[in-house]
Amino acid sequence: MSPEDQRLWATLTHVGGIFSNVLVPIIAYFVLRDRGRFVREHTRVALNFHITMAIAYFAGILTSVLGIGFLVITAAGIVSIVFGIMAALAANQGQFYRYPLTIEFVKA
Repeated sequence: MSPEDQRLWATLTHVGGIFSNVLVPIIAYFVLRDRGRFVREHTRVALNFHITMAIAYFAGILTSVLGIGFLVITAAGIVSIVFGIMAALAANQGQFYRYPLTIEFVKA
């Protein structure tokens, strides 16, 4: 895959993660991970981040009984959008990006 195509797919993976949480990053990781080092790293970090955000959403649902779940879900949503946009911009510029607040489930 050409470097331009890798940048495009990495960018689309990050943007897709904003709208679908784990679905787009997991599909991208399994389909694109052997197509180049750049796209493999971006799909891996996007998958790790969105798994972490899914856990945060689940914790928000569980704590909604206590009244703080809404705050947890809102915070996770804002973090997901902001960091997803930052990662997409970095991928589009050909730079690597590490999401903060991420648990490493999928190793390199």
